Amino acid sequence: MKQVIDNKNIRNIAIIAHVDHGKTTLVDHLLKQAKVFAAHEVEMGQETIMDSGDLERERGLTILSKNTAVYWNNHKINILDTPGHADFAGEVERVLSMVDGCVLLVDAAEGVLSQTKYVLSLAFKQGLKVIVLINKVDKKDQRAFEVLSQIETLFLELAEHDHQIDFPVIYAIGRSGIAGLSTKENPDNSLSIVDSDNLAPLFEKIIDHIPHPMGNSEGYKEGGFQMQVTTLDSDPHKGIYAIGKVQRGILLQNKPMALMRQGKVVDTKKAEYIYTFNGLKKEEIKETCVGDIVAIVGFTNVKIGDTIVSPDTLEALPDLNIAEPTIKVDFLVSNSPFVGRDGKFVTSQQIKSRLEKELKTNVGLRLNLENGGDSFTVSGRGELHLTILIETMRREGYEFSVSRPQVIYKTIDGVICEPWELATIEVPEEYSGAIITAMAVRKAEMVDMKNARNGSEFTYKVSTRNWIGARSELLQKTSGMCVSHTQFLGYEPKSAQAANVRSGAVVTTHSGQAVAYGLEKIQKRAVTYVAPGEEVYVGMIVGLNSRYEDLNMNVTRGKKLTNMRASSSDDITKLAPPVKMSLEQCLIFLKQDELLEVTPKNLRLRKRSLNVKQ
Repeated sequence: MKQVIDNKNIRNIAIIAHVDHGKTTLVDHLLKQAKVFAAHEVEMGQETIMDSGDLERERGLTILSKNTAVYWNNHKINILDTPGHADFAGEVERVLSMVDGCVLLVDAAEGVLSQTKYVLSLAFKQGLKVIVLINKVDKKDQRAFEVLSQIETLFLELAEHDHQIDFPVIYAIGRSGIAGLSTKENPDNSLSIVDSDNLAPLFEKIIDHIPHPMGNSEGYKEGGFQMQVTTLDSDPHKGIYAIGKVQRGILLQNKPMALMRQGKVVDTKKAEYIYTFNGLKKEEIKETCVGDIVAIVGFTNVKIGDTIVSPDTLEALPDLNIAEPTIKVDFLVSNSPFVGRDGKFVTSQQIKSRLEKELKTNVGLRLNLENGGDSFTVSGRGELHLTILIETMRREGYEFSVSRPQVIYKTIDGVICEPWELATIEVPEEYSGAIITAMAVRKAEMVDMKNARNGSEFTYKVSTRNWIGARSELLQKTSGMCVSHTQFLGYEPKSAQAANVRSGAVVTTHSGQAVAYGLEKIQKRAVTYVAPGEEVYVGMIVGLNSRYEDLNMNVTRGKKLTNMRASSSDDITKLAPPVKMSLEQCLIFLKQDELLEVTPKNLRLRKRSLNVKQ
């Protein structure tokens, strides 16, 4: 049984940064160097240990915040790895309520980007102390000292208190697990760290600069136990783990506790098990310590944001302040002729239960059941936020249909308002014209244009409605060389609609297998999305017309055979390969009268109504 640690020896920190600046890699090395894993354990040779989900590993991004803990020189350091993408800002906001300081990670080449500013502003609003870590200084295109100047300017701009302007700076090569205070420049412009060959300077700076949680060996017991639930976990044996930072008092195993929601007691139970964290594992303890991050087992209907308290001191903590969703999409029970072929879960009750389960841990989502029994409106922070949910569900065996994403409007002082974004776009110089043209079509307002390390950097103010689909379009127009990020600005009056109008769809009028002869006829006037031999059904979208009107065609019709010569002529049918779109591209493709059929094995575009004229 793990012994209780003095709260003076606890440090709670979050790792915050822009996406792909190296947070998760750094945490991996912190775990390894703190000897969390034995030499023979598989994690010692593994990368992205903290990104445990398949989607996180595939996409190279953190979707859900993770908490872990290491011990260093008799101190326990609770470390929370946070997402860097703006669509998962709700995860960052939730995590920062649990910590007393953070490490701001900035890429030595890319410098300060949009999400760097956003996560730092959140940290300052929480009153957190910040350590700056300039990562990837071994890059040949590093500009660490110029980036440090950017960071200093950013601190002056965002700091809410005078003490926040004073911050320590550490330089790091995260992928090698090295951090230090002194560097030297190499002939190829990269930097080497000269005063360290490991992460010890970072560990020491965390212990010295980040304050320990409030409370002391006597006073923290006063007022009774109090903890806000900020994360949920579960397993088939113990049930649900309510995870949070102990704000006050102590809780003993098997002692009663109360669950409060919106200021009211909703349940009372005993603390069946109490755990603290060590590495990626939970270790059972008999009692909690103020300031530590612990997991409590006992409640079955607990939600993120609830407060667990002693029954004799019923004081709830303020609700978590999470950014509201800006985009919504409809999940519909599939009425496709192929429903049930690929998936195990197809009914409205199964889909509803899965969405309700997601709400318990995905704090940025909202669910509206008012559409009726077979349709559910799910709201999220952005396209990526929603597509991650869709992709996760299809991998779990769900079949359903989804609509095109729509923005959420608000009426403020009698004016219809919509969400707006600040988009930062970086491209090689030769693609600047393509960016300017594409963003003009989207009714975006250019805020800034400047030279960047790899070309040009544009900053645009654009409505979320007109930004939907922009990432995919800009990548296509720049041969994949465009890097774009957004920052949510807030709600402002509704803008003009973007002028980009999609061409009409090619819709099949017959069910069966697509054949080369039928597809060849379509390719004379359209791009096709299916290959010969693929099964199609009436109302399914099989291509994109070159004109704006929809085109109804039969792709299952083969050539009539009248003689041997006609039969052999099918062998010389020449087809362009079908265009296969990603989930994100499929969602953006949709019009109001169209849906995307999602199954574990297929993504099929279709019309809402399958009654198509032949």
